[in-house]
Amino acid sequence: MTLPRIGLIGLGVISRFYLAAFESAACARLVAVCDPDESRLGVAPAHVPRFRDHRELLRAADLDAVVVNVPNDLHYPVCRDALAAGRAVCVEKPLATHAYDGRQLARLSRQNGTVLFTSFHRRYNREVDALRRRIASGAPIVSLTVRYEETIEEHAGLDRWYLDPERCGGGCVADNGPNAFDLVRLFLGDVRVTEATVHRDARGVDRQARVLLTAPSGAAARVVLDWSRPGERKTVEVRLADGTVDQADMLAGHPEFKGSLWHEYVGVLRDFTDVLSGRRPNCPDGLAALELVAATYACEGPARPHLRQEVRHP
Repeated sequence: MTLPRIGLIGLGVISRFYLAAFESAACARLVAVCDPDESRLGVAPAHVPRFRDHRELLRAADLDAVVVNVPNDLHYPVCRDALAAGRAVCVEKPLATHAYDGRQLARLSRQNGTVLFTSFHRRYNREVDALRRRIASGAPIVSLTVRYEETIEEHAGLDRWYLDPERCGGGCVADNGPNAFDLVRLFLGDVRVTEATVHRDARGVDRQARVLLTAPSGAAARVVLDWSRPGERKTVEVRLADGTVDQADMLAGHPEFKGSLWHEYVGVLRDFTDVLSGRRPNCPDGLAALELVAATYACEGPARPHLRQEVRHP
């Protein structure tokens, strides 16, 4: 079987997990890397061609797909160029920083018949998977709480764009929100935002948020986001109609900082290649999570134009 040939665009803080996944998963071939910062190119395997511009990579590299791992504000233009070039795309969450741009990418994917896959690594977490299996044959879910809390400065490392609301798309809601909302949808299906409280720092970065959501079944969900919590906490708690309460600690068994991401990104790469091969359907989950981000910002009150206006890119 011929393995899909994939290029990795962007070699920031998350790239090490993708590089490790390519090495261990054996479900795809890494055939090119790209980053405008030449000092970062050295992290790639020695035999892999290097590019400084994603457009050059799309023109010159012999590949089937790309993984887009660039700052949030660049997701839209890089994904747009890749889809227009006929390359399948796996993009880090969020799909884009504006819902309008996400819809444009989804439309381009449909028009070209090209895969557009969003990397929600937490859905591949072993503890989350174990929780889903434990409750699969039990009573219906009545309520769900997803906590996604960390100190963002520790996570960001040298990628300081996380703390620029223009580049990030906001703050914890824009960046951690999609992962948390995707987990809600994983357990409850389609949901809608009913209430939101968002707290920002002096720079306009949202550092904490509480979001309430409801599912058509009547189940309620709560998402708790915090970028200022000392240490790190990532959990999912479910309450079932029979009174059962169960929980997944996504960091359990992983004492290393961000240690759970090693196995989660193997899951991302395997799922993406399954979509490429047709073994799994190409679902618009990235757009659904992005719409929940937009709904959260809209629900909290008057929009701040620099964060939530729907910019129409050429």
